[in-house]
Amino acid sequence: MSAAAATPGTRTLPRWVGALRDVTARPSGAVGLALVLLHLTLALASPWLATHDYKAVSTMLMLTPPDAAHWFGTDHLGRDVFSRTLLGGREALLVTLVATPLAVLWGGLLGIYLGLVGGRLDDVLMRVVDAFLSLPWILKMLLLIVTFGTGVAVLIPTLAFFYGIPVIRIARAAAHNVVARDFVLAARARGHSRLAIIRRELLPNVLDALMVEGAMRWSWMLLAFSSLSFLGFGVSPPTPDWGLMIADARSYLPIAPWTGLFPIVALSSLIIGINLAADALAKALGVDRAQKAPV
Repeated sequence: MSAAAATPGTRTLPRWVGALRDVTARPSGAVGLALVLLHLTLALASPWLATHDYKAVSTMLMLTPPDAAHWFGTDHLGRDVFSRTLLGGREALLVTLVATPLAVLWGGLLGIYLGLVGGRLDDVLMRVVDAFLSLPWILKMLLLIVTFGTGVAVLIPTLAFFYGIPVIRIARAAAHNVVARDFVLAARARGHSRLAIIRRELLPNVLDALMVEGAMRWSWMLLAFSSLSFLGFGVSPPTPDWGLMIADARSYLPIAPWTGLFPIVALSSLIIGINLAADALAKALGVDRAQKAPV
């Protein structure tokens, strides 16, 4: 935790402005933030920037190399790769930008509560968390998706639930560092309720760690969403999606590498950008991401 986070009170706007200035002052942070903003801008503007209809199929243009008419070439169905790559991040960003705050919210609040109350409830729930974390994430999510179906209405709560579980450990560890402080002990002595202590004393002091963890969860959710689409459990064709585009391009990479190269670059650059920005944010806020959670 940072030194500023060690005192009670709510975060002020100047603190976050200073943190953002510190992030942009670091070369890695500036590059990461620029990549993220670029992808968000392209996702919003892609319907107007796309040069072709992403659904348009042409047997005469199958696997056409990049040229003046099709800047990124065409795929095995003759669809424009440039337009589909531009539009390919919209669904992933929509799902993950909703699921990430939900994961941080429920996982963070539960972790803070467990860090405050401790005892048998803490022991039991943390063993449940350990059991969830011991299983491969892809199997857990596929089980729910196969049971309830695909689509945004299923993917958002599924990602929010499974990626909120690791947040519990992070929030609990951050809360443990604050619970023993004098101002928390004083609040307990004054008879404040647990809810009041969480809202006034703990949450403001673990918010930095939760913000950094949320940024990291966002990048992992993007990768998970694209992996599900790659396996056929994400978005459905002909909706453009990077994971789906990469899956479609597998058989054609030796003869038409452009069909998979551009969505791979797009997805990789966004995930790299988020990770660079998150690392810079952690350093700016003084959050130790290597800190071990108490068992």
